[in-house]
Amino acid sequence: MFAIRTITVDCSDPYRQALFWSEVTGWQEDPADPNNPGDPEGRIVDGHGISLLFIPVPESKTVKNRVHLDLQPTERSRDEEVTRLLRIGATLVEDHRRPDGTGWVVLADPEGNEFCVERSEAERA
Repeated sequence: MFAIRTITVDCSDPYRQALFWSEVTGWQEDPADPNNPGDPEGRIVDGHGISLLFIPVPESKTVKNRVHLDLQPTERSRDEEVTRLLRIGATLVEDHRRPDGTGWVVLADPEGNEFCVERSEAERA
């Protein structure tokens, strides 16, 4: 058995990615290890022991992610979150919402990494 401690994301600008994903998730930088422009990595933490770590790589993203995050809103509806995320810099990749309210939306972060936004728990009830 293992506990997931860190999810690492390759990127070209760790600081910018940390800022974007902090806005997406509400996770914060570690006060003991703050993120600054030009740092060799960026990291945000969830407060329960899991972090997103952004590390620079020389190559840009060229193909679809083989692993991605599925996000479930906790304070807004799926559609409200999609609107908010597009406003803060995400881009629409695929829209799988159905007329009956089911489905999900695939977005990409500023560097093209895909992630999904699903319905909230309230919308599933």
